[in-house]
Amino acid sequence: MTSTKDFCVALKEKGFDFYTGVPCSILKGVINYLSEDLDLPYIPATREDEAIGIATGAYLAGKKPVVLMQNSGMGNSIGTLASLVLLYEIPLLLLISWRGFQGRDAPEHILMGKSTLKLLVEIGVPARVLPKEKEKAEETLLEAVKIINERSLPTAIIIRRGVIE
Repeated sequence: MTSTKDFCVALKEKGFDFYTGVPCSILKGVINYLSEDLDLPYIPATREDEAIGIATGAYLAGKKPVVLMQNSGMGNSIGTLASLVLLYEIPLLLLISWRGFQGRDAPEHILMGKSTLKLLVEIGVPARVLPKEKEKAEETLLEAVKIINERSLPTAIIIRRGVIE
Protein backbone atom coordinates (compact mmCIF):
# COMPACT_ATOMS: atom_id res chain seq x y z
CA MET A 1 0.00 0.00 0.00
CA THR A 2 1.19 3.50 -0.82
CA SER A 3 0.54 6.39 1.54
CA THR A 4 -1.30 9.43 0.21
CA LYS A 5 1.62 11.67 1.12
CA ASP A 6 4.21 9.44 -0.61
CA PHE A 7 2.06 9.25 -3.74
CA CYS A 8 1.52 13.02 -3.91
CA VAL A 9 5.20 13.72 -3.25
CA ALA A 10 6.12 11.29 -6.06
CA LEU A 11 3.79 13.16 -8.43
CA LYS A 12 5.42 16.45 -7.48
CA GLU A 13 8.92 14.98 -7.92
CA LYS A 14 7.95 13.88 -11.44
CA GLY A 15 7.13 17.50 -12.28
CA PHE A 16 3.34 17.47 -12.03
CA ASP A 17 2.37 20.93 -10.87
CA PHE A 18 -1.35 21.39 -11.52
CA TYR A 19 -4.31 19.27 -10.38
CA THR A 20 -8.01 19.27 -11.15
CA GLY A 21 -10.80 16.77 -10.79
CA VAL A 22 -14.13 15.72 -9.41
CA PRO A 23 -14.86 14.32 -5.95
CA CYS A 24 -14.37 10.59 -5.40
CA SER A 25 -14.32 8.55 -2.20
CA ILE A 26 -11.42 6.38 -3.41
CA LEU A 27 -9.32 9.44 -4.25
CA LYS A 28 -10.48 11.62 -1.35
CA GLY A 29 -7.16 11.31 0.53
CA VAL A 30 -5.24 12.51 -2.53
CA ILE A 31 -7.73 15.32 -3.16
CA ASN A 32 -7.59 16.41 0.49
CA TYR A 33 -3.79 16.37 0.47
CA LEU A 34 -3.64 18.43 -2.72
CA SER A 35 -6.26 20.87 -1.42
CA GLU A 36 -4.12 21.56 1.66
CA ASP A 37 -0.73 21.81 -0.09
CA LEU A 38 -0.24 25.35 -1.35
CA ASP A 39 2.57 24.21 -3.67
CA LEU A 40 0.21 21.84 -5.50
CA PRO A 41 -2.77 23.80 -6.83
CA TYR A 42 -5.98 21.77 -6.99
CA ILE A 43 -8.96 23.19 -8.90
CA PRO A 44 -12.21 21.31 -8.25
CA ALA A 45 -14.44 20.63 -11.26
CA THR A 46 -18.12 19.77 -11.49
CA ARG A 47 -17.77 17.23 -14.32
CA GLU A 48 -15.00 15.05 -15.73
CA ASP A 49 -15.01 16.75 -19.14
CA GLU A 50 -14.74 20.12 -17.40
CA ALA A 51 -11.70 18.87 -15.46
CA ILE A 52 -10.07 17.78 -18.72
CA GLY A 53 -10.76 21.21 -20.22
CA ILE A 54 -9.23 22.93 -17.18
CA ALA A 55 -6.18 20.65 -17.35
CA THR A 56 -5.79 21.28 -21.08
CA GLY A 57 -5.78 25.03 -20.45
CA ALA A 58 -3.18 24.54 -17.71
CA TYR A 59 -1.01 22.53 -20.10
CA LEU A 60 -1.25 25.26 -22.75
CA ALA A 61 -0.18 27.73 -20.06
CA GLY A 62 2.98 25.69 -19.36
CA LYS A 63 1.84 23.41 -16.54
CA LYS A 64 2.15 19.63 -16.23
CA PRO A 65 -1.41 18.67 -15.19
CA VAL A 66 -3.11 15.75 -13.50
CA VAL A 67 -6.85 15.00 -13.73
CA LEU A 68 -8.54 13.02 -10.94
CA MET A 69 -11.83 11.29 -11.67
CA GLN A 70 -13.99 8.31 -10.84
CA ASN A 71 -14.33 5.71 -13.58
CA SER A 72 -18.11 5.89 -13.24
CA GLY A 73 -17.95 9.44 -14.60
CA MET A 74 -15.27 8.68 -17.17
CA GLY A 75 -17.96 8.30 -19.82
CA ASN A 76 -18.59 12.04 -19.50
CA SER A 77 -15.04 12.67 -20.71
CA ILE A 78 -14.67 10.24 -23.65
CA GLY A 79 -15.65 12.84 -26.27
CA THR A 80 -13.33 15.45 -24.79
CA LEU A 81 -10.47 12.97 -24.64
CA ALA A 82 -11.01 11.86 -28.25
CA SER A 83 -11.72 15.21 -29.91
CA LEU A 84 -9.37 17.44 -27.92
CA VAL A 85 -6.73 15.72 -25.83
CA LEU A 86 -5.83 12.83 -28.14
CA LEU A 87 -6.29 14.83 -31.33
CA TYR A 88 -3.95 17.61 -30.20
CA GLU A 89 -1.62 15.36 -28.19
CA ILE A 90 -2.19 16.98 -24.80
CA PRO A 91 -0.10 14.93 -22.32
CA LEU A 92 -2.31 14.69 -19.24
CA LEU A 93 -1.94 12.22 -16.39
CA LEU A 94 -5.37 10.78 -15.59
CA LEU A 95 -5.79 9.29 -12.11
CA ILE A 96 -8.98 7.25 -12.37
CA SER A 97 -10.51 5.39 -9.46
CA TRP A 98 -11.80 1.92 -10.28
CA ARG A 99 -15.31 1.58 -8.88
CA GLY A 100 -16.96 -1.76 -9.66
CA PHE A 101 -13.63 -3.61 -9.82
CA GLN A 102 -14.30 -7.36 -10.11
CA GLY A 103 -18.01 -6.77 -9.61
CA ARG A 104 -17.62 -5.59 -6.02
CA ASP A 105 -19.44 -2.31 -5.51
CA ALA A 106 -22.82 -0.67 -5.71
CA PRO A 107 -24.83 -1.93 -8.70
CA GLU A 108 -24.50 1.34 -10.63
CA HIS A 109 -20.70 0.93 -10.78
CA ILE A 110 -20.53 -2.65 -12.07
CA LEU A 111 -20.82 -2.00 -15.82
CA MET A 112 -18.21 0.77 -15.84
CA GLY A 113 -16.04 -1.40 -13.61
CA LYS A 114 -16.03 -4.07 -16.32
CA SER A 115 -15.50 -1.55 -19.12
CA THR A 116 -12.96 0.94 -17.76
CA LEU A 117 -9.75 -0.48 -19.20
CA LYS A 118 -11.41 -1.53 -22.46
CA LEU A 119 -12.82 1.97 -23.04
CA LEU A 120 -9.46 3.64 -22.46
CA VAL A 121 -7.63 1.22 -24.74
CA GLU A 122 -10.32 1.50 -27.42
CA ILE A 123 -9.93 5.29 -27.70
CA GLY A 124 -6.13 5.12 -27.54
CA VAL A 125 -5.36 6.17 -23.96
CA PRO A 126 -2.55 4.05 -22.47
CA ALA A 127 -3.64 2.76 -19.07
CA ARG A 128 -1.88 1.10 -16.15
CA VAL A 129 -3.34 -0.30 -12.93
CA LEU A 130 -1.57 0.99 -9.83
CA PRO A 131 -0.21 -1.99 -7.84
CA LYS A 132 -0.49 -2.16 -4.05
CA GLU A 133 3.25 -2.63 -3.55
CA LYS A 134 4.99 0.73 -3.11
CA GLU A 135 7.99 -0.14 -5.31
CA LYS A 136 5.79 -1.42 -8.13
CA ALA A 137 3.56 1.64 -7.79
CA GLU A 138 6.62 3.84 -8.33
CA GLU A 139 7.49 1.82 -11.47
CA THR A 140 3.94 2.28 -12.77
CA LEU A 141 4.15 6.04 -12.24
CA LEU A 142 7.51 6.12 -14.06
CA GLU A 143 5.99 4.18 -17.00
CA ALA A 144 3.16 6.70 -17.23
CA VAL A 145 5.58 9.64 -17.11
CA LYS A 146 7.66 8.05 -19.87
CA ILE A 147 4.61 7.70 -22.13
CA ILE A 148 3.53 11.27 -21.39
CA ASN A 149 6.99 12.69 -22.08
CA GLU A 150 7.96 10.56 -25.09
CA ARG A 151 4.64 10.14 -26.88
CA SER A 152 2.74 13.25 -25.74
CA LEU A 153 -0.32 11.17 -24.93
CA PRO A 154 -2.77 11.34 -22.07
CA THR A 155 -2.05 8.36 -19.86
CA ALA A 156 -4.26 6.81 -17.20
CA ILE A 157 -3.35 5.23 -13.90
CA ILE A 158 -6.26 3.20 -12.57
CA ILE A 159 -6.51 3.12 -8.78
CA ARG A 160 -8.45 0.43 -6.89
CA ARG A 161 -9.89 1.00 -3.43
CA GLY A 162 -7.27 0.54 -0.70
CA VAL A 163 -4.18 0.94 -2.89
CA ILE A 164 -3.55 4.50 -1.68
CA GLU A 165 -4.24 5.14 2.00
